Amino acid sequence: MYQLSTKGRYGTRLMYQLAKHYGQGPVLLKEIAKKENLSIKYMEQIIVLLKQANFITSLRGPYGGYALKKSPIEINMKELLKVLEGEISPVHCVDNPNECKKSDNCPAHNVWQILGRKINKTLENITLQDMLDMNTG
Repeated sequence: MYQLSTKGRYGTRLMYQLAKHYGQGPVLLKEIAKKENLSIKYMEQIIVLLKQANFITSLRGPYGGYALKKSPIEINMKELLKVLEGEISPVHCVDNPNECKKSDNCPAHNVWQILGRKINKTLENITLQDMLDMNTG
């Protein structure tokens, strides 16, 4: 069974923390790592991917740190996980049919394609704002 890697899980938690502080100025990565009980070294690797994808901005100096470039409502889980994980599908042959010799005549291939589309549609419909809303109250 396909599972998200630590990069996907930790990156989502990092972005959640930045979403919590959206509009309040930058947050230090060490504060996020401490709050989430994650390795600062690993977070530094993830932050590079998020900066390259234009999800976050960094500010230097005594009041520096990281902040979201867009509102949490504008960032959905599909685009975030695509940056952190690559394509999301239940089996590799859905995105790469050449990996499997049976993909042309596999009886389950259509099922995996349908499942993949549903997973991606669900992730498209969940934003960072939704995560915030789910975790308050």
